[in-house]
Amino acid sequence: MADFVALQTFIAAARTGSFAAAARQLGISPAMVGRRIQALEERYASRLIERTTRSQRLTELGSQFLARAEAVIAASEELDELAQPESARLSGRIRLSGPTTIGIKRLPAIMARFTAVHPEVVVEMSLTDRRVDLVEEGYDLAVRIGELQPSTMIARRVGTYRFVCCAAPEHLARFGAPNHPDELARRNCVLNLNLIPRNRWPFLKPDGTPFTVAVQGNIEIDNGEAQRAAALAGAGIICSPLDLVADDLASGALVQVLADWALPTRPIYTIHPSRRLVPRRVTALIEAVAEGLKDS
Repeated sequence: MADFVALQTFIAAARTGSFAAAARQLGISPAMVGRRIQALEERYASRLIERTTRSQRLTELGSQFLARAEAVIAASEELDELAQPESARLSGRIRLSGPTTIGIKRLPAIMARFTAVHPEVVVEMSLTDRRVDLVEEGYDLAVRIGELQPSTMIARRVGTYRFVCCAAPEHLARFGAPNHPDELARRNCVLNLNLIPRNRWPFLKPDGTPFTVAVQGNIEIDNGEAQRAAALAGAGIICSPLDLVADDLASGALVQVLADWALPTRPIYTIHPSRRLVPRRVTALIEAVAEGLKDS
């Protein structure tokens, strides 16, 4: 029978799509990835991955082998969990995916507290606003903002993502603060290219009914930090996640506008792949994230 390390290496190479990506995920060299997979192929006298200098693909047998290998690794991890007493110290690696803004502003402090309590756990956190495929890319857990699409993933709501409209004091001193969202059509706003459509901002009426207003501006950016920097430089009004600008609002570097008009919020979830037994280290981290984000 193949050893578990070789199987884990094969799974990483198959799911990430390259030996180099698998090596980064596992913390080893691409050459070591190649040697482990070659050993598997020699053991079973079959080609599992067809490789060229530019690409790779699973053979038909490799696809079947991948499903069996994942089942073997999952069963082994479940046996390890069952054999450990509840009082045993948590250990192992957790691969976590999170969105950029909350990943920078909120998650690091949560990870610091968690690893201080569980020093034998390694948390590998990757930040991207792209929705990664947890199974294909080998993640144990993800933090997601917004409503989720139907899937087999296990989801738990852990917080609320809030937004605020704000601008630099110098901008407001020059142009004045808007009193109604409709006034944004005549103001310079910094538009978010990730918002579809980019020139419509959502608000809530006093009775909670949602509505949108047309906005305009001569700067359009696809990155939250860059939008914040533009606002700080006096470029105009931004509609930003509160997490991104909370420190600026507290210091006075930015000033909230339209405070009497609520903006829609978005839910924050943790999601993880469905399996019979989730490792205790993963469930413990979910609890830590839920505790850290519960007031958001």
